[in-house]
Amino acid sequence: MREDVVIERSTRMSRLTGLAAIVGVLVLAAGPMLWNDGVLRMMLEFFYLLALAQMWNLLAGYAGLVSIGQQAYIGIGAYALFAFTNVLGGNVFLGVLVAGVAAFVLAFPTAALVFRLRGGYFAIGTWVVAEVYRLVLSSQAKLGGGSGATVTVIGIDPTFRLFVTYWISLAIGVGSIVLVFYVLRSRLGLGLRAVRDREGAAATSGVNVRRTKVQVYVIASTVCGLAGGVIYLALLRLQPAATFSVNWTVFMIFAVVIGGLGTITGPIVGTLVYFALQQYLADLGSVYLIILGAVAIVVMLKAPNGLWGLVIDRWSVPFFPIQLRVRRTARRPPPEGSGLVGEG
Repeated sequence: MREDVVIERSTRMSRLTGLAAIVGVLVLAAGPMLWNDGVLRMMLEFFYLLALAQMWNLLAGYAGLVSIGQQAYIGIGAYALFAFTNVLGGNVFLGVLVAGVAAFVLAFPTAALVFRLRGGYFAIGTWVVAEVYRLVLSSQAKLGGGSGATVTVIGIDPTFRLFVTYWISLAIGVGSIVLVFYVLRSRLGLGLRAVRDREGAAATSGVNVRRTKVQVYVIASTVCGLAGGVIYLALLRLQPAATFSVNWTVFMIFAVVIGGLGTITGPIVGTLVYFALQQYLADLGSVYLIILGAVAIVVMLKAPNGLWGLVIDRWSVPFFPIQLRVRRTARRPPPEGSGLVGEG
């Protein structure tokens, strides 16, 4: 008996997971026909929180870029939605796309500034930049000034707006998972992991470190801008302190650390945990925050790789395989006299 070597990415588990995910997305897309308005609002919140967690994980978990200023792009997206709708008179749903474009455009000059910093200085620098954006936008009278503003929705039925907002949020949440998956399977993803693990070695191996970092930063910022547009399409009321609150990034960090840094499934698990705690404990006031902190501490002490890391360590179930795998298959040699020659 001889062996053939087969190089593959997908596994039987990942293929089954993919089929189950397609069915699940179809069921979720039918949500407006299945659930009441309260459930729809809860679900659309979960979807945009999931997108935010996936983007922070892409930055920190795969590129080693620990940003605590991603709320900047949520605020930029929110104010772009408001400006496009209220100032320019555009369609409020198209305003979500404009929110993503605004975040995409502003991510480039922001990256040029913050990538001059490294390590902890980079993290603090992103927070400072977010505060600068807050101060600049809150000083604009046309955007409501320091008291904030309300997105005006005229001629759109509230139920129809809720349905469309739900579908957009679903697309961003699911799309963020698909985006991260395909980025990591691409050449960019390989470069990201090389930069994260050893930046100097990656540079000597031909990876353009700065361009790789800028690319992933722009991708994450754009999706955060889209999420910001969806958040305030649902809420309608913008207030600078809340829109640019660092609590948005705190949530991202919490979900990723609890679920598992550097995995695609980890942020999904972390978002589920955070969302469940938020829904059932938020009425407890300060006790709710204490519980969140306690959960984070316990998980970091008992499961440094997150809750999903525990599952991987015990059962090794790669739902989203991003690395090449070698599989050996037995092969019978050709019969004598057949004229066929096996590989040496």
